[in-house]
Amino acid sequence: MVRASPLVDAAPTRFDDAFVARVLEDALAHGARVYAIAGLQGSGKSTLAAQVAALARARGLRAAALSVDDFYLGRRERRRLARSVHPLLATRGPPGTHEVALACETLDALRAGRPARVPRFDKLADTRLPPSRWPRVGAADLLLFEGWFLKTPPQAPADLCEPLNPLERDEDPDGAWRRHCNQALGRDYPPLWARLDRLLFLRPPGFACVPEWRWQQERALQAARPRRTAMTRAQVGRFVQLFERVSRQALHALPGIADWTVALDARRRPLR
Repeated sequence: MVRASPLVDAAPTRFDDAFVARVLEDALAHGARVYAIAGLQGSGKSTLAAQVAALARARGLRAAALSVDDFYLGRRERRRLARSVHPLLATRGPPGTHEVALACETLDALRAGRPARVPRFDKLADTRLPPSRWPRVGAADLLLFEGWFLKTPPQAPADLCEPLNPLERDEDPDGAWRRHCNQALGRDYPPLWARLDRLLFLRPPGFACVPEWRWQQERALQAARPRRTAMTRAQVGRFVQLFERVSRQALHALPGIADWTVALDARRRPLR
């Protein structure tokens, strides 16, 4: 068994026990070994995954929570991409900045009942921890796998032509970065999506709430580790723009792809 990593996103709220129980029951009713939770930045998906895993353990199940964020490429690998493809790839997050093969290998091992070391990414240090610090996870009856863009399909090439925010306009004027991310989304991630047995999508009221949610998240990370340097509000605002295109695509596409979509209000409370 493994408990939630202290390095995962810190949401400033918890979900009520009844909703957590409903999510666990949904996973068990459908025989999902890998139960995926998608939600935009700051939506509380890490918190929910940890709560569901804890409830599963309390009921005698072997459960673990993992995040797609822990499979980010380290700084060195992203810098190589920045030099060879586009400078924006130095920043973690968008499709093309994950080690997808490692994520697939990890899920395969855990599904097969083999022990595996699970990577951990330190967001304040902006790099993956060394393998010696990865927790070892044994056989699991239930894996909670969360991420902000799980199963999001790529956009049509024609939809990439116009920039949709100042970052794309000023730092990706020819569209090379967004084309690279879109191609990676369609080429590299489907094998990972195929390993997800069931998908819950936590749908926010809209993208407009994401910058504030992500700022709350950053403040929570800083409060938990006050000696470390976190992003400023302006830096968070720029950071969120890197995710906006795929986030809006997720908002558009995932309600028709996810097995279960739960609408959230602006305070992240599930709506009936």
